[in-house]
Amino acid sequence: MEFTPAQASQISASSKDEILPLFRVGQRVRLTRAIRNDGTYPYARVGDFLIEAGAEGYVRKIGDFLQTIRIYEVNFIEDGMIFGCREAELENAAEDDGYDEVAEELRWIKEHRAKKEAGKTAQSQEEGE
Repeated sequence: MEFTPAQASQISASSKDEILPLFRVGQRVRLTRAIRNDGTYPYARVGDFLIEAGAEGYVRKIGDFLQTIRIYEVNFIEDGMIFGCREAELENAAEDDGYDEVAEELRWIKEHRAKKEAGKTAQSQEEGE
């Protein structure tokens, strides 16, 4: 079965997202492409533009669709609307503060595991003597 380029991009866009989310709750994000009504927004016709590319909002919630597609609930405060967006449709809008929460958490977990393992080793040596 062959796919047109448009179909191929749709297929790749629906593949499984990364394990760790790119954005966090409360983070300011910007739309990389305009959002059109796909029929799920009842107050506009299907195909109408709902929000233009470049609009900024804040991540309210992070959820999953079909257990493989991450959806960010974004509150576009200036437009007074809340929409679900995919990772590919968003980019970080805030200046990078140099702090990576995920890296910090992974560092803490590694240190915690190392301390726990060292404690187990010390305890087993005491019991063996």
